[in-house]
Amino acid sequence: MVLQERIDLLAKLKSFILEDNQELDDIAHRAYAQNAWFTVENIKGSLQSIASAFLDQDLLTAWAESYKVQDQNKRVGLVLAGNIPMVGFHDILSVFVSGNISLIKLSEKDNVLIPYLIKKLASWSADSSSYFEIVDRLTGMDAVIATGSNNTARYFEQYFGKYPNIIRKNRNGIAILNGKETEDDLQLLAEDVFKYFGLGCRNVSKLYVPAGYDTDIIMKAFETQGPINDHNKYGNNYDYTLALWLLNKVVFKQNNCFLLQEHTLIPSRIATVNFEYYEDIDTLSQHLLADRKEEIQCIVSQSPIDGFKSFYFGDAQKPSLMDYADGVDTMEFLVSL
Repeated sequence: MVLQERIDLLAKLKSFILEDNQELDDIAHRAYAQNAWFTVENIKGSLQSIASAFLDQDLLTAWAESYKVQDQNKRVGLVLAGNIPMVGFHDILSVFVSGNISLIKLSEKDNVLIPYLIKKLASWSADSSSYFEIVDRLTGMDAVIATGSNNTARYFEQYFGKYPNIIRKNRNGIAILNGKETEDDLQLLAEDVFKYFGLGCRNVSKLYVPAGYDTDIIMKAFETQGPINDHNKYGNNYDYTLALWLLNKVVFKQNNCFLLQEHTLIPSRIATVNFEYYEDIDTLSQHLLADRKEEIQCIVSQSPIDGFKSFYFGDAQKPSLMDYADGVDTMEFLVSL
């Protein structure tokens, strides 16, 4: 397949996703039955985001042209994460558009949706099937892109160090407030925190607030997310952490959907958010850039933050084609193989 054929096929996938059809409903329910964290609502939301941000024909064409894509025909091993629905789709898309072949090691948490989308592409174009191989073990590849935790990254570096590689570790989103946010801003921020139950690397797990900020404002604004606690797995995590913190006399605030704790850590437990006060935004920016950059996936803020790409409230889970995980340009890596 030439580049234009690949782009046309992806544009067809966009049209299919945006249709109101029973087939996608059925596959969403199958995926939910396999992994209860993948609610039908979240799966459909992820599909809509993929269709709008990643599969638009004009955007794909401009993206490919900016890299002067030529068919590489290299075999690229992909170790995919499974924390949110189809989180590895951008890597698969990048390999396909760059003219390379994906050897896909699926996460056991997300082994329904991606195979379905690949089969859907093959049903429209048999030639596309040669670009995707779902494998149990990676062998015979020319390069590797592996996503995992800080612990698994050590093993990835050991196993895949001899190949050209991108190895991703734990990162999280943070939000920097200035105290001038409106109620609407905070409602949008709640989406950045709670969408996909906070399991995504782009979810906000840590809030930086100005000295003297009244965190009760956040507690009240986030109460609208209360129904999230009706989800069995999320609710169990909330109850467990609440009991643990009470037993250990941890200082925290709670409402009907999460627990808020003052802490220097950026990662937070499910159903919890950390926060920290800051005195000066410039000093904070310098600290984050010098000492915490490798922990941060994205920043949500009203204003730009030096050294980082910032997203407005509500946009953390809406990356574009050019918003690469960990800030590493996947397409540049692929076209340079």
